[in-house]
Amino acid sequence: MKDYHINIFYSKEDEGYIADIPDLKFCSAWGETPEEALREVMIAKAAWLEAASIEGKVIPQPKYRPIIYQFG
Repeated sequence: MKDYHINIFYSKEDEGYIADIPDLKFCSAWGETPEEALREVMIAKAAWLEAASIEGKVIPQPKYRPIIYQFG
């Protein structure tokens, strides 16, 4: 199984990095560095998947892929 795509970006408003998993609704985390945001979102992902499993909710298959533009 493919793993879920993770976006990591800097947020001026939050004064730190945000990591989110688009396929898992509302699964995101904050960190002072990109590495910290990634560690935190991995914890959030595990909790999200465990909660969905316990509640009998459908766990979506990984399918999100960002659009990557190439110039030149």
